[in-house]
Amino acid sequence: MNVSPALDVDPLLDDPTTRIIVCCGSGGVGKTTTAAALGVRAAERGRRAVVLTIDPARRLAQSMGIDSLDNVPRRVKGIDDAAGGELHAMMLDMKRTFDEIVEAHADGDRARAILENPFYQSLSAGFAGTQEYMAMEKLGQLRAGDQWDLIIVDTPPSRSALDFLDAPKRLGSFLDGKFIRVLMAPAKVGGRAGMKFLNVGMSMMTGTLSKLMGGQLLRDVQTFVAAMDTMFGGFRTRADATYRLLQAPGTSFLVVAAPERDALREAAYFVERLAAEEMPLAGLVLNRVHGSGAPQLSAQRALTAAENLEETGIVDQPDGNAGPRGSTATPPEHSAVSPAGTTPTVAHGTIDPADGAEEADIKDAEEAENTADGSTEDEVAQLTAGLLRLHAERMQVLAREQRTRDRFTALHPEVAVTEVAALPGDVHDLVGLRAIGERLATGQASPPAP
Repeated sequence: MNVSPALDVDPLLDDPTTRIIVCCGSGGVGKTTTAAALGVRAAERGRRAVVLTIDPARRLAQSMGIDSLDNVPRRVKGIDDAAGGELHAMMLDMKRTFDEIVEAHADGDRARAILENPFYQSLSAGFAGTQEYMAMEKLGQLRAGDQWDLIIVDTPPSRSALDFLDAPKRLGSFLDGKFIRVLMAPAKVGGRAGMKFLNVGMSMMTGTLSKLMGGQLLRDVQTFVAAMDTMFGGFRTRADATYRLLQAPGTSFLVVAAPERDALREAAYFVERLAAEEMPLAGLVLNRVHGSGAPQLSAQRALTAAENLEETGIVDQPDGNAGPRGSTATPPEHSAVSPAGTTPTVAHGTIDPADGAEEADIKDAEEAENTADGSTEDEVAQLTAGLLRLHAERMQVLAREQRTRDRFTALHPEVAVTEVAALPGDVHDLVGLRAIGERLATGQASPPAP
């Protein structure tokens, strides 16, 4: 069985030629926390870093002590700057980024017409692929500004990790595609020839589109297209330029996954896609890996011990101890059987009938003590059995995670791996991010299956 090489993130963060790190993966695997932890560690090792997040939960702002993140990088306080580094963080506002593009590439009147257009407002606020495209745009802007020597990107929480690579091309193709060109035709064709063209062909097409889209929507789209005419080529050009930037030396991808079947399957797809697109992969961050303080106690042994406790009250009974726990039966060596009609005796003497009341009190006290001792032992046994069952469940989780890792490493033995142990709670401050950074730097590659 091949063992994946260990991923060491510190040389990656320290390398001055590393300018962009892209954290990608399926949703809910810890990309935002990973990106933030890398940013903190890079800054405290001397890099001027900025973290671009597209996480709608805004957890990054909370963990970095920033009241709110927006489309402008904000400096993170509390970073140890002894090495000369600093950290900024920002959250992508896709509509604001789209607005900035319009304002930068159109004159005042045309920009105002575009920004007020209903179709544009819908497109910029939530059209499929807009978020991923604007993430690419913002990455290009940050890289062109050359203010930071390391940009860390937390990719959008898409249903599929591949959306980050596919969506910008799809949106760019749409904005520069045949459909848009057809809608631009009325604005490009003038005079009698244009009127004849409209009367013969466009009237039929617009009639059909009006039925499909609604007359008002079609007019909004045509107005938007006419106003955006001079900008469409730029969308495709910038998307292609940023795509080439992701392929260039100085960019590294970190695929983030949890040790779960679906997440690692998605990670495997992404690894294969990056290889096909000739994009540089640094390695896999395996997040939230579980461990055990007693790995030598197998799940089966723990379950067996729990069953023994629950059935007999003890794990291992010594020979001759046949009585159940808490039994008040007198051991044979401490009692004697008296003949009929005589006073019973015990090892320490004869019971005086006159002392019957006192003896009854002593017996009641002994029975109460035995009962109390039995209850305490029962509670301890139940608690121990419960802990053993919890341990068995944890060991079963560990075995399942190991099998999942082994399947990934068998398919991609060349991918370097670092493992980050699961934490008992959420990360909510710089201390927690530093702890994650330490785990990223000291994580181990997946061991071979036994």
